[in-house]
Amino acid sequence: MSEYKPMRLVTLEEHFTISECVHEIDPGTAKERGYWSRDQPYGVLSFLEELLEVGDKRIATMDQFGITVQVLSWDGPGADLIHGEAGVTWAKQVNDRLASIVATHPDRYAGLAHLPLNSPEASADELERCIRQLGFKGAMVRGATEGRFLDDPIYAPLLARAEALEVPLYLHPGIPPKAARDAYFSHLPEPLGFFLSIAGWGWHSDTAIHVLRMALSGSLDRHPKLQLVIGHLGEGLAEMLTRFDQILTRRLAEGTARTVREMLLQQVHVTISGFAYPAMFETVLKTFGPDRILASLDYPFVPLEGATRFIRTLPVTSSDLEKIMHSNADRLFKLVP
Repeated sequence: MSEYKPMRLVTLEEHFTISECVHEIDPGTAKERGYWSRDQPYGVLSFLEELLEVGDKRIATMDQFGITVQVLSWDGPGADLIHGEAGVTWAKQVNDRLASIVATHPDRYAGLAHLPLNSPEASADELERCIRQLGFKGAMVRGATEGRFLDDPIYAPLLARAEALEVPLYLHPGIPPKAARDAYFSHLPEPLGFFLSIAGWGWHSDTAIHVLRMALSGSLDRHPKLQLVIGHLGEGLAEMLTRFDQILTRRLAEGTARTVREMLLQQVHVTISGFAYPAMFETVLKTFGPDRILASLDYPFVPLEGATRFIRTLPVTSSDLEKIMHSNADRLFKLVP
């Protein structure tokens, strides 16, 4: 009898940070942007030890929970808070450090580029450097930059470059812009306003709006080979596709070739990232299909035992489970030769 080998598990929304890089960002600017101090619950810095640890302790944690590969991405105040060449230099520093981390365990780690989005042309160049020279697998974009999402015409070079390089862009929730925070999440009993602005709803609506803007603006039609990845079981988009077509598709600009549903189902992939919700998963499975669902844990922000158990016991066939646990990610992110 052949020896049983656990199924490979690739997780895609797994985070790290570097203290000295964060310390280079002006604290006042970070606070104004909405970042939180260490003593605030669920703030990034309340998980600082886990975010900093990218050595043997993290590998041991991965082994404990059967995680084969973590695709690492920056978490915390980033290059979008730094303007001009300084922001470009800062992003390169982060990416070079990530490349050195991946090199310590190249069979266990892979990387997503952090981009200096205040400098769109430089972002396209940095993406290419990260892919061609550092061996990264794509890039992560965390919400709006100075109030602009990727549908803004200034980011057309970046979208074109990602399309040409055949690498995905992971659209991660970002802190909503101040105007949105003030309008939607202020004047509530705290900490309820704070949590509503982040994990309670604000993060997820932020990413859903990001995707919809790219569809409605024509960005996805102009870059039909571009592939996007979003987390948290699709940020609520799967449940709304019929409504989008009823209200939005018939109002698209003349000449748009596809419905909103078609654009999303052809250019968006969905990760689980800690959303261990069976009914929501069933909706996403029926909507996007098993070829566009990928495993993800959102480390270190969710308990790994329950999250990994949820993935391994999904109510799907063994072949579909293999797709979700690793083969979809292996193909999309080119993780295996």
